[in-house]
Amino acid sequence: MTFPAGHEPPAFDPTVPNESRMHDYLLGGKDNFAADRQAAQQAIELAPELPVLAREGRKFLHRVVRFLAGAGVRQFLDIGTGLPTQGSVHQIAQAVAPDCRVVYVDNDPVVGVHAQAILNNDPLTTVVQADMRDSELIAGHPNLRKLIDLDQPTALLFFHVLYTIPEDDEVALSVARLGDLMAPGSYMAISHPVSDLCPEVTARIAHLYQQQTHVIRGEPRSNVRTRAEVERLFSGWDLVEPGVAYLTQWRPDHEAIEASRPIWSVGGVGRKAATGSPAQE
Repeated sequence: MTFPAGHEPPAFDPTVPNESRMHDYLLGGKDNFAADRQAAQQAIELAPELPVLAREGRKFLHRVVRFLAGAGVRQFLDIGTGLPTQGSVHQIAQAVAPDCRVVYVDNDPVVGVHAQAILNNDPLTTVVQADMRDSELIAGHPNLRKLIDLDQPTALLFFHVLYTIPEDDEVALSVARLGDLMAPGSYMAISHPVSDLCPEVTARIAHLYQQQTHVIRGEPRSNVRTRAEVERLFSGWDLVEPGVAYLTQWRPDHEAIEASRPIWSVGGVGRKAATGSPAQE
Protein backbone atom coordinates (compact mmCIF):
# COMPACT_ATOMS: atom_id res chain seq x y z
CA MET A 1 0.00 0.00 0.00
CA THR A 2 1.40 3.37 -1.06
CA PHE A 3 0.77 6.42 1.12
CA PRO A 4 1.43 10.07 0.25
CA ALA A 5 4.61 11.58 1.63
CA GLY A 6 4.29 12.22 5.36
CA HIS A 7 1.12 10.11 5.66
CA GLU A 8 2.66 6.71 6.28
CA PRO A 9 0.56 4.37 8.41
CA PRO A 10 1.67 4.10 12.02
CA ALA A 11 3.81 1.08 12.86
CA PHE A 12 2.34 -1.32 15.37
CA ASP A 13 3.84 -0.73 18.81
CA PRO A 14 1.86 -1.93 21.86
CA THR A 15 4.02 0.26 24.13
CA VAL A 16 2.77 3.46 22.46
CA PRO A 17 -0.82 4.51 23.25
CA ASN A 18 -3.12 4.34 20.26
CA GLU A 19 -6.18 6.57 19.95
CA SER A 20 -8.39 3.80 18.54
CA ARG A 21 -7.44 1.40 21.32
CA MET A 22 -7.90 4.11 23.95
CA HIS A 23 -11.38 4.72 22.60
CA ASP A 24 -12.04 0.99 22.74
CA TYR A 25 -11.04 1.05 26.42
CA LEU A 26 -13.35 4.02 27.12
CA LEU A 27 -16.19 1.99 25.61
CA GLY A 28 -15.38 -0.98 27.84
CA GLY A 29 -13.75 -3.03 25.08
CA LYS A 30 -10.91 -5.54 25.39
CA ASP A 31 -8.86 -4.69 22.28
CA ASN A 32 -6.30 -2.54 24.09
CA PHE A 33 -2.93 -2.78 25.80
CA ALA A 34 -1.48 -1.54 29.09
CA ALA A 35 -0.13 1.64 27.47
CA ASP A 36 -3.57 2.45 26.07
CA ARG A 37 -5.25 1.88 29.43
CA GLN A 38 -2.70 3.99 31.26
CA ALA A 39 -3.07 6.90 28.83
CA ALA A 40 -6.86 6.62 28.92
CA GLN A 41 -6.83 6.69 32.72
CA GLN A 42 -4.68 9.84 32.64
CA ALA A 43 -7.23 11.40 30.31
CA ILE A 44 -10.10 10.35 32.60
CA GLU A 45 -8.33 12.03 35.52
CA LEU A 46 -8.45 15.28 33.53
CA ALA A 47 -12.00 14.73 32.30
CA PRO A 48 -14.02 12.11 34.22
CA GLU A 49 -16.83 12.43 31.68
CA LEU A 50 -14.76 10.84 28.85
CA PRO A 51 -16.34 7.34 29.06
CA VAL A 52 -19.79 8.94 28.92
CA LEU A 53 -18.70 11.08 25.97
CA ALA A 54 -17.54 7.93 24.19
CA ARG A 55 -20.87 6.22 24.81
CA GLU A 56 -22.85 9.27 23.70
CA GLY A 57 -20.73 9.29 20.55
CA ARG A 58 -21.79 5.70 19.83
CA LYS A 59 -25.44 6.61 20.44
CA PHE A 60 -25.08 9.48 17.95
CA LEU A 61 -23.57 7.07 15.42
CA HIS A 62 -26.53 4.72 15.90
CA ARG A 63 -29.09 7.49 15.39
CA VAL A 64 -27.34 8.88 12.32
CA VAL A 65 -26.93 5.52 10.58
CA ARG A 66 -30.54 4.56 11.28
CA PHE A 67 -31.66 7.94 9.92
CA LEU A 68 -29.58 7.54 6.75
CA ALA A 69 -30.67 3.98 6.08
CA GLY A 70 -34.25 5.04 6.70
CA ALA A 71 -33.79 7.88 4.19
CA GLY A 72 -32.90 5.31 1.53
CA VAL A 73 -29.10 5.36 1.62
CA ARG A 74 -27.65 1.94 0.83
CA GLN A 75 -23.93 2.81 0.54
CA PHE A 76 -21.81 3.87 3.52
CA LEU A 77 -18.19 5.03 3.53
CA ASP A 78 -16.90 5.21 7.13
CA ILE A 79 -13.65 7.19 7.33
CA GLY A 80 -11.33 6.57 10.29
CA THR A 81 -13.49 3.78 11.60
CA GLY A 82 -11.27 2.73 14.53
CA LEU A 83 -11.48 -0.73 16.07
CA PRO A 84 -14.70 -2.59 15.24
CA THR A 85 -17.07 -2.84 18.16
CA GLN A 86 -20.63 -3.91 18.85
CA GLY A 87 -23.09 -1.75 16.98
CA SER A 88 -20.78 -0.88 14.08
CA VAL A 89 -22.09 0.90 10.99
CA HIS A 90 -22.76 -2.25 8.96
CA GLN A 91 -24.70 -3.88 11.79
CA ILE A 92 -26.91 -0.84 12.32
CA ALA A 93 -27.51 -0.14 8.63
CA GLN A 94 -28.19 -3.75 7.71
CA ALA A 95 -30.67 -4.05 10.57
CA VAL A 96 -32.70 -1.37 8.77
CA ALA A 97 -32.02 -2.57 5.21
CA PRO A 98 -30.12 -5.87 4.73
CA ASP A 99 -28.77 -4.79 1.32
CA CYS A 100 -26.72 -1.89 2.76
CA ARG A 101 -23.06 -1.96 1.71
CA VAL A 102 -20.35 -0.57 3.98
CA VAL A 103 -16.68 0.27 3.38
CA TYR A 104 -14.51 1.04 6.40
CA VAL A 105 -11.38 3.16 5.90
CA ASP A 106 -8.52 3.47 8.40
CA ASN A 107 -4.76 3.89 8.10
CA ASP A 108 -4.01 1.90 11.27
CA PRO A 109 -2.86 -1.61 10.28
CA VAL A 110 -4.09 -2.99 13.61
CA VAL A 111 -7.59 -1.75 12.80
CA GLY A 112 -7.34 -3.36 9.37
CA VAL A 113 -6.39 -6.76 10.78
CA HIS A 114 -9.19 -6.71 13.37
CA ALA A 115 -11.78 -5.54 10.87
CA GLN A 116 -10.82 -8.08 8.22
CA ALA A 117 -11.09 -10.89 10.74
CA ILE A 118 -14.53 -9.78 11.88
CA LEU A 119 -15.88 -8.97 8.41
CA ASN A 120 -14.35 -11.86 6.50
CA ASN A 121 -17.69 -13.61 5.97
CA ASP A 122 -19.74 -10.50 5.16
CA PRO A 123 -19.91 -9.95 1.38
CA LEU A 124 -21.49 -6.51 1.78
CA THR A 125 -18.78 -5.06 4.03
CA THR A 126 -15.07 -4.52 3.47
CA VAL A 127 -12.02 -2.57 4.68
CA VAL A 128 -9.64 -0.17 2.92
CA GLN A 129 -6.33 0.65 4.58
CA ALA A 130 -5.67 4.26 3.62
CA ASP A 131 -5.17 7.72 5.05
CA MET A 132 -8.29 9.90 4.97
CA ARG A 133 -6.27 12.60 3.20
CA ASP A 134 -5.70 10.39 0.15
CA SER A 135 -9.06 10.66 -1.59
CA GLU A 136 -7.77 9.22 -4.88
CA LEU A 137 -6.44 6.08 -3.21
CA ILE A 138 -9.71 5.60 -1.32
CA ALA A 139 -11.95 6.21 -4.32
CA GLY A 140 -9.95 3.99 -6.63
CA HIS A 141 -9.34 1.11 -4.23
CA PRO A 142 -10.68 -2.19 -5.61
CA ASN A 143 -12.28 -3.07 -2.26
CA LEU A 144 -14.37 0.08 -2.46
CA ARG A 145 -15.11 -0.28 -6.16
CA LYS A 146 -16.57 -3.76 -5.75
CA LEU A 147 -19.18 -2.54 -3.24
CA ILE A 148 -19.81 1.17 -3.81
CA ASP A 149 -20.88 3.02 -6.96
CA LEU A 150 -19.85 6.62 -6.35
CA ASP A 151 -22.31 7.74 -9.03
CA GLN A 152 -25.08 6.79 -6.60
CA PRO A 153 -25.91 8.47 -3.26
CA THR A 154 -23.49 7.46 -0.51
CA ALA A 155 -23.21 8.26 3.19
CA LEU A 156 -19.78 9.76 3.95
CA LEU A 157 -19.06 9.36 7.67
CA PHE A 158 -16.45 11.12 9.81
CA PHE A 159 -17.25 9.95 13.32
CA HIS A 160 -14.83 11.40 15.87
CA VAL A 161 -11.78 11.32 13.59
CA LEU A 162 -11.15 14.79 12.12
CA TYR A 163 -9.72 16.15 15.37
CA THR A 164 -6.65 13.91 14.90
CA ILE A 165 -5.44 16.29 12.15
CA PRO A 166 -4.47 19.64 13.69
CA GLU A 167 -4.30 21.77 10.52
CA ASP A 168 -7.67 23.35 9.70
CA ASP A 169 -6.89 23.78 6.02
CA GLU A 170 -5.83 20.15 5.68
CA VAL A 171 -8.99 18.91 7.37
CA ALA A 172 -11.18 21.15 5.21
CA LEU A 173 -9.38 20.01 2.05
CA SER A 174 -9.67 16.33 2.98
CA VAL A 175 -13.40 16.65 3.69
CA ALA A 176 -13.96 18.66 0.50
CA ARG A 177 -12.05 16.24 -1.73
CA LEU A 178 -13.98 13.22 -0.49
CA GLY A 179 -17.22 15.19 -0.56
CA ASP A 180 -16.62 16.17 -4.18
CA LEU A 181 -16.56 12.47 -5.09
CA MET A 182 -20.07 11.95 -3.72
CA ALA A 183 -23.11 12.01 -6.00
CA PRO A 184 -26.04 14.40 -5.47
CA GLY A 185 -28.35 12.98 -2.85
CA SER A 186 -25.40 11.80 -0.75
CA TYR A 187 -25.12 12.62 2.93
CA MET A 188 -22.14 13.56 5.10
CA ALA A 189 -22.06 13.06 8.88
CA ILE A 190 -19.45 14.50 11.25
CA SER A 191 -18.95 14.22 14.99
CA HIS A 192 -16.19 16.22 16.67
CA PRO A 193 -15.18 17.34 20.19
CA VAL A 194 -15.31 21.10 20.59
CA SER A 195 -13.82 23.63 22.97
CA ASP A 196 -16.86 25.92 23.41
CA LEU A 197 -18.19 24.53 26.71
CA CYS A 198 -15.04 23.51 28.60
CA PRO A 199 -12.05 25.20 26.94
CA GLU A 200 -9.61 24.52 29.80
CA VAL A 201 -10.52 20.83 29.98
CA THR A 202 -10.41 20.30 26.23
CA ALA A 203 -7.06 22.11 25.99
CA ARG A 204 -5.54 19.73 28.55
CA ILE A 205 -7.06 16.71 26.80
CA ALA A 206 -5.80 17.89 23.40
CA HIS A 207 -2.28 18.29 24.81
CA LEU A 208 -2.36 14.86 26.45
CA TYR A 209 -3.59 13.04 23.33
CA GLN A 210 -1.03 14.75 21.12
CA GLN A 211 1.79 13.89 23.51
CA GLN A 212 0.72 10.35 24.34
CA THR A 213 -0.62 8.86 21.12
CA HIS A 214 1.67 10.36 18.48
CA VAL A 215 -1.33 10.60 16.14
CA ILE A 216 -0.60 14.26 15.44
CA ARG A 217 2.04 14.69 12.75
CA GLY A 218 1.68 18.43 12.23
CA GLU A 219 2.15 21.34 14.59
CA PRO A 220 0.52 20.69 17.99
CA ARG A 221 -2.88 22.32 18.40
CA SER A 222 -3.63 24.33 21.54
CA ASN A 223 -7.24 23.14 21.69
CA VAL A 224 -9.85 21.25 19.71
CA ARG A 225 -12.01 23.04 17.15
CA THR A 226 -15.04 25.14 17.98
CA ARG A 227 -18.61 24.37 17.01
CA ALA A 228 -18.49 27.13 14.38
CA GLU A 229 -15.35 25.61 12.85
CA VAL A 230 -17.08 22.23 12.61
CA GLU A 231 -20.09 23.87 10.95
CA ARG A 232 -17.83 25.32 8.26
CA LEU A 233 -16.79 21.81 7.24
CA PHE A 234 -20.34 21.40 5.87
CA SER A 235 -19.82 24.19 3.34
CA GLY A 236 -21.75 23.30 0.19
CA TRP A 237 -23.96 20.77 1.99
CA ASP A 238 -27.52 21.38 3.18
CA LEU A 239 -27.67 20.69 6.91
CA VAL A 240 -30.60 18.57 8.02
CA GLU A 241 -32.38 19.54 11.21
CA PRO A 242 -31.25 20.30 13.87
CA GLY A 243 -27.97 21.29 12.18
CA VAL A 244 -24.68 20.93 14.03
CA ALA A 245 -25.76 20.25 17.60
CA TYR A 246 -24.34 18.83 20.80
CA LEU A 247 -24.57 15.06 20.48
CA THR A 248 -27.39 14.56 22.96
CA GLN A 249 -29.46 17.20 21.11
CA TRP A 250 -29.21 15.66 17.63
CA ARG A 251 -32.54 13.86 17.08
CA PRO A 252 -32.45 12.25 20.53
CA ASP A 253 -34.17 8.98 21.25
CA HIS A 254 -35.79 8.37 24.60
CA GLU A 255 -32.73 6.83 26.21
CA ALA A 256 -31.45 8.59 29.30
CA ILE A 257 -28.51 10.97 29.05
CA GLU A 258 -25.83 9.72 31.42
CA ALA A 259 -23.76 12.83 31.98
CA SER A 260 -24.38 15.47 34.60
CA ARG A 261 -21.45 17.43 33.12
CA PRO A 262 -21.48 19.06 29.66
CA ILE A 263 -21.23 16.86 26.56
CA TRP A 264 -18.54 18.82 24.73
CA SER A 265 -18.87 17.08 21.38
CA VAL A 266 -21.09 18.04 18.45
CA GLY A 267 -22.44 16.29 15.40
CA GLY A 268 -24.36 17.03 12.27
CA VAL A 269 -25.55 15.63 8.96
CA GLY A 270 -25.59 17.39 5.61
CA ARG A 271 -27.12 16.45 2.28
CA LYS A 272 -25.54 17.10 -1.09
CA ALA A 273 -28.31 18.46 -3.25
CA ALA A 274 -28.30 19.00 -6.99
CA THR A 275 -28.32 22.64 -8.06
CA GLY A 276 -31.66 24.11 -7.17
CA SER A 277 -32.82 21.05 -5.24
CA PRO A 278 -33.98 21.41 -1.64
CA ALA A 279 -32.48 19.35 1.17
CA GLN A 280 -34.38 16.36 2.50
CA GLU A 281 -34.83 16.34 6.22
